[in-house]
This record gives sequence, C-alpha cells and structure tokens, in this order.
Amino acid sequence: MTEPIDSDLEELLSFIRDSRGFDFTGYKRTSLTRRIRKRMADVGISDYVDYRDLLEASAAEFGALFNTILINVTSFFRDDESWAYLRDDVVPELLGGLTADEEIRVWSAGCSSGEEAYSLAIVLAEAIGIDEFVRRVKIYSTDVDDDALRKARAGAYEAKAVEALPEPLREKYFEPQDRKLVFRSDLRRRVIFGRHDITRDAPISRLHLLVCRNTLMYFNVEAQQTIVDRFTFALNDRGVLFLGKAEMLLADGNRFDVVTMRHRIFQRRGGGHAWPSSQERPMRTVVTPQDADRQRQLGDLALETAPNALVAVDMAGTVMRINGQARERLGLGPADVGRPFRDLEVSYRPLELRSLVEQAQDTRRPIRVNAVERRLTADDVQYLDIVVQPLIASDGEVLGAALSFIDNTLFTQLQQEVKRSREELETTNEELQSTNEELETTNEELQSSIEELETTNEELQSTNEELETTNEELQSGNEELETMNEEMRIRSMQLDEARTFLEGVLASVAAGVVVLDAELRVRSWNRGAEELWGLRAAEVRHEDFFALDFGLPTADVAKLVRRCSVERRRAGPIDVQAVNRRGRGFTCSLTFTPLEGVSAGVVLLMEAVDQG
Repeated sequence: MTEPIDSDLEELLSFIRDSRGFDFTGYKRTSLTRRIRKRMADVGISDYVDYRDLLEASAAEFGALFNTILINVTSFFRDDESWAYLRDDVVPELLGGLTADEEIRVWSAGCSSGEEAYSLAIVLAEAIGIDEFVRRVKIYSTDVDDDALRKARAGAYEAKAVEALPEPLREKYFEPQDRKLVFRSDLRRRVIFGRHDITRDAPISRLHLLVCRNTLMYFNVEAQQTIVDRFTFALNDRGVLFLGKAEMLLADGNRFDVVTMRHRIFQRRGGGHAWPSSQERPMRTVVTPQDADRQRQLGDLALETAPNALVAVDMAGTVMRINGQARERLGLGPADVGRPFRDLEVSYRPLELRSLVEQAQDTRRPIRVNAVERRLTADDVQYLDIVVQPLIASDGEVLGAALSFIDNTLFTQLQQEVKRSREELETTNEELQSTNEELETTNEELQSSIEELETTNEELQSTNEELETTNEELQSGNEELETMNEEMRIRSMQLDEARTFLEGVLASVAAGVVVLDAELRVRSWNRGAEELWGLRAAEVRHEDFFALDFGLPTADVAKLVRRCSVERRRAGPIDVQAVNRRGRGFTCSLTFTPLEGVSAGVVLLMEAVDQG
C-alpha cells in the first residue's frame, strides 16, 4: 500500500541524512510523521520548513529529535513465550549441529539499550555453561542510537528493569553496584557493542543466530526487503532468524523455512558455493643458490605488474604487499605496507573484507564475491570481483591471505544491459502471447483476485505493525508518567516533613504566636496562644483576627498590625491590658513582625508580663 508523499517532509529527511548521516527515508511515513510531529509540537513548531531552520541553528535539537524517533522500548526476555521456545527448542538444535570447538556467532541487530543482547548471553550461557560461553561465543550487538549504545555498554540497570528475571538468574548473572545491577564482567566481554545501520552498512557474516525484534516494522516494504537481503547473506546455511511478534517474512519462502510462525522464528535454507575440498599443490622445484635471487626478483616483478590489484596480509592482519594496480586503483601507497589491514578503508568499503579474510584462513579455501559496486563519483560506478585466497606454505601452514580486486565493470555493465534487453524482449513476447482474449481475461481476473488477497494481507500486516509501534509509544509515555509521579510523591513527602517541622517549632514556643495572612486572617495559632486565650487552633484558623472574641483588646492593636503589614517593619513590644482564659486580668506584651517570604502578613508574639 503506497504511502502519500509530503514533499516538505521528504526534504527534511534528506537534510537530516546529508547533514548527520541518519537515513530515515526507508522508515514508514505514518509512524515517522507521528514521531516528528510530536517533537515539533514540543518545541512549538507546526511547519517542516521552520523546523529545518531550527535544526540548522541548534545542534542539540538533532539529539532530541533522534531520541523521539528511535523508540527504545525493550526489556529482558520480552515476549517470554517466544524466548522460551528459542531456549528450549531452537538453541539445542542449533548447538547440536556444531563441533565442540566451533565458534558460536550471534548478532543482535537493533539492540537498543542492551537488554536483548544480555538475554541472548544468558540463554547461551545456560545452554553450554559459563566456561564454554567465554571460550566460544561472540554476540555482536548493534544499533544506530549512540545514547542507547552507551547504556548498553555499561550493562547497568535499575532493579525494576530486571525484576522480571527469576531470582536465581538475577543472582547468577548480575552484581549489585551503586544501587544498580551490573551484568557480570566476564560474560560482558563476549558481548560486542557497535554503531551499525542495517539499511546501509555491510552485515556481520558467518552467523548461527540473528535476532532483530520489533525493528523491521518501522521500515517500508522496500527497506525491509533490502534488510532481509543483508540478513540472508549474514546467516550461515541453516542459520536461524528471530523476529518480533509483529514481523513476518511474507515473500521469502524460497530463502527461509518457517520454524514457528507464532514466535516468528525462521531458518535459512541450505545452499551456497561448493568449493573444492582440497587444493592442488605445486610440485617443488630444486633451485640453486645462484638462481634464488633472480627467482625472487621474478616473483616481485610478476606481482608488481599483475593486471589486477592485489593486497597480501599475514595472519596477524598486517599488510605485507601492495602491487602497482592496488596503488593506482585503490588509492593505497607504500606507507600502507606494515599497517593493520583493518585500518585501511578498502577493508570495509565497499565490502566488509575483514571477516572474509578470517573465513578464508580458517577454512583454507578461497572466497569470491562478484560484482561488488564501488562508487567513485556520483555518476561513476566501478564493479569489482573480489577473491580472497588463503596463502598456504608447502608444509601446510597458513601464512596469510591475498586479496585480488578484478575490475569487471565492462562485463557487469554488459550483463545489466543484456538483462534489460532480455526484460524488453520478454515484455514484447508477453504482448505477442496475448492473442487469446478470453484466456487473457480469465487470467487477469485470477491475477486481480490474487493481488487483492496480497494487498489485504499487506494491509493487515501494516496495521499490525502500526499497532505494535503505537503500543511501544504508549509504553514509553507510561514510563515517563511513572517517573513524574514518583518525583511528585517525593516532593509531597518533603513538603509534609517541612510542614511538620514548622508546626513542631511553633508548638514548642512557650509564648503565644499568631500568624496572619495578607487579609489579616489567622493562618497559625500555636499552643502558647491556646493556653493564653483558651481558643483552640481549629476554632480560629482562617477567621478574621479582629473579629475574634477573646481577652485581648484587638481593636487597640489593629492600627499597629495593619501598619506592620503595609510598611513591612517590626513594631513593639507594647504592653496592653488583657484577660486570660481564666478571666484574670494581666499585662500582655505584644511584638509585631512582618511575615518574611511573602508580600504581606504579620507574626504576633504575645507574652504575659504579669498575671492578674
């Protein structure tokens, strides 16, 4: 189902991609629009063009926008039934097909703040034991959100985040530290976190298990297909793909088998290149010392003048040789000899070659990747066939690997042209085959019915993903409300403590203390005042002080009280004749003090000078 195009939104997305490298153009427009609009409402902007101006003026606004778009809602063993199936049925079957020394490679794509990656670590550690986990397992965990990755690397969580874990697992895999629970360090070293964009960056390869849950649902159909293509390349034959409950592989029956649709677990179908099981070794030739130097020169010249770019690395990953074609076509120089291969741009762009070098050395077999696109300029594209050949000495020891870059641009372009011509020919052929109008009509009706069913299925899938996205947004909002509620509760407790403290202070003063507000109504009436005049605080609170009937001649002091309230100056003490609660006359000393911290109000201090 095609989403409507908003040109202003598309220009904003292109600006974000070009200026910050975040490509959101493959995201579903409905959820993406909702999240961007939410951030725009927070800053009081309603127009995409105006919001772009804000982004250009404020670097901090980019971070706030990314945090709004990238909904990091996750938890340990989220959807526990699916995780239980993975633990009890899938992982044992997966491990059963491996040798005792084979490395177990796992990728958690879209790992957010790390709960899912550590859940995988717990499942595998429980399956094979702590020692075997440390020796054999590597869990690559990636995300595009740098803030979320920082939290994931720390591996420290509030107690509430891990309360769903059974108590034995919490005690076994987490250690208390600074009021948080931290994932145990020996296992943490086997979980590798890094920034990775699944729509653009080269995938991690040779995987046994790939977990990407509730991430695909944010992308449109085209982006989802690109991502699944990369996942297919990343997985070994019969490797397992674990998706979220709102995600399905609707059109990939030719590449994946369904393990369980209910829990969204799929297995890559077997296949791939059948490389020779052994290599033919050249026969040894006896060389005299006099010819050795000439043969070395001959070998160096043959390597230097080879028609293809060639780079040789040793087992430590250090660049040992670069020939002339490599210097000319790949931008390498003599200074690159002796550097780690991983530091060269050619090791990861346009193709991730480091893992291929490792695989070729481990399997002792060559690996070839055809038609790798290398963009030289905006309009100039080069296509390379890359061959990674292990270098094996005569005694069978692997010394390193040689990488050959074969320029196959002309042939690839010719293939593309042939493909286009074939498609045009097929189109012409289809037009010629439409002579039977009755059969064509029936076929079109049948095709129309199939397309309607597929459209309905896609709409249902899109609706399901949209509901799941909305649910995660609601959950995120609920967590924010819970945090605000906790802050308000703490503040209320603090206010209660302050009020109790002040009331205790007033109650402990032996003299009578009366606090009047701006309208000269009674706000506080302490115990000394009750003892002096016989009126309880509950009887006089919020009453007009000068309308009260008790033994103090309030009319005589009204002028002084009002003057103190208006001029904000202390007055007194003055002595007046009064009658206490027992009906006995006495001299009462009065002091008037303006109430600090407010614009009006008076504090009266009343003490008996003598008792009648």
